Amino acid sequence: MPIKADSWIRHMAEQHGLIDPFEPGQVREVAGRRVISYGTSSYGYDLRCAPEFKVFTNVYSAIVDPKAFDPASFVDIAGDVCIIPPNSFALARTIEYFRIPRNILTICLGKSTYARCGIIVNVTPLEPEWEGHVTLEFSNTTPLPAKIYANEGVAQVLFLESDQPCEVSYRDRNGKYQGQRGVTLPRT
Repeated sequence: MPIKADSWIRHMAEQHGLIDPFEPGQVREVAGRRVISYGTSSYGYDLRCAPEFKVFTNVYSAIVDPKAFDPASFVDIAGDVCIIPPNSFALARTIEYFRIPRNILTICLGKSTYARCGIIVNVTPLEPEWEGHVTLEFSNTTPLPAKIYANEGVAQVLFLESDQPCEVSYRDRNGKYQGQRGVTLPRT
């Protein structure tokens, strides 16, 4: 009999360090106040945003160039909330550190609570044998300032398991974002 998805995630987190820190249930309330849910869901894991942000600013009229990204294009913010200006974006990272097995690929999608407010959460797939804090990108598509809450759920990771390990993993390729900690800017 196949293992249930939530049981598989729990087993992989507890026995193999897939997610650290790991929340085995779905948390909707902390210290008596409602939060945007995080933790193990039916077929995935709702990850949290850490309280460190890099908010994009165009005060220096820089060109956004993925090959030569200017770190001065960001303002660092630390705190329980981050306000993203209209039609702008911010980078953040997860509280959780992920260690993806060789036979797993993940897809990460933003939570509907943010999507329904015009806030897009973008994360690229976590490849087999990648590990690190996930860098999150929040796009504020609205003409109004948008609020992001640290220490609460922002996106859901879905785990896709192959019946065999990949031939070449992210670790094998010495991927440039392997083992990243903190908010990581673009690299070439």
